[in-house]
Amino acid sequence: MLVITTPTGDIGSQVLTRVLETAPSEEVRVVVRDPARLPAPVRDRVEVVAGSHGDADVVDRAFDGADAVFWLVPPDSQAPSLDVAYSGFTRAAAKAFTVHGVSHVVGVSALGRGTPVADRAGLVTASLAMDDLIAATGVAYRALANPTFMDNLLRQIASIRDDGVFTDTQAPDRRAPSAATRDIAAVAVDLLLDRSWTGAGSVAVLGPEDLSQEDMARIMTEVLGRPVRYRREPLENLAARLTGFGAGEAFARGMVDMMRAKDEGLDDGVARTPDTASPTTFRQWCEDVLRPAVLA
Repeated sequence: MLVITTPTGDIGSQVLTRVLETAPSEEVRVVVRDPARLPAPVRDRVEVVAGSHGDADVVDRAFDGADAVFWLVPPDSQAPSLDVAYSGFTRAAAKAFTVHGVSHVVGVSALGRGTPVADRAGLVTASLAMDDLIAATGVAYRALANPTFMDNLLRQIASIRDDGVFTDTQAPDRRAPSAATRDIAAVAVDLLLDRSWTGAGSVAVLGPEDLSQEDMARIMTEVLGRPVRYRREPLENLAARLTGFGAGEAFARGMVDMMRAKDEGLDDGVARTPDTASPTTFRQWCEDVLRPAVLA
């Protein structure tokens, strides 16, 4: 039995789709707050546990008889602290892993472990602490150590389409890795269906190349056939914008600290090798995902 959390989210939905396509005989159970958000054909093929996977009663039911779990903590912009948002949310599940003898867990986490800024990287620091909590249960655990998602740009579709502008806080010429969520999902599914691995560790998903924001603007311009430029946002503006949208102080500060750490080398600690380089280039992602979204 394989349990998938966040099955209607960006990565979770892709994990679920891939499992159903590549391993149709696999027993699959999903944990979802609103089962109605699952497409009808999917609901007919999986067992559904309704509720939050941060709830002890829900994970107790969901993990009963489970061999493997895909674990992803949803963002909580209102959490009183980042510890509550990550480790606090995960604590009931960690107990349930042990109680129900879950053998393998694959979690979505972040790059940064072992870098000089890992202990002051906001959301990433909290995510790495969550990984330690899960690993301490003794379950075989793989944390997917991810850089920035290419798919985050979909939040700026209107600005890219209407103004030819995308915004971030990074230095315009600093090259860094980024990964497509479809590649992250693919790595997760490979691990979830294998289950021959043991112990605890991380698996980096780095994309095939490092690009700067200027590189990304050039590629978007070429793929979209219209000018796109990068605008750097000061960190203090990011904090004000997040709190203006209703985010709590802990979340806003965690985002600022994470973005500052990225500019200071947070994502530079893992070398790109054939094992860590995921296949989707930024250009291919723009052609397959960004361009259709802009033109829609």
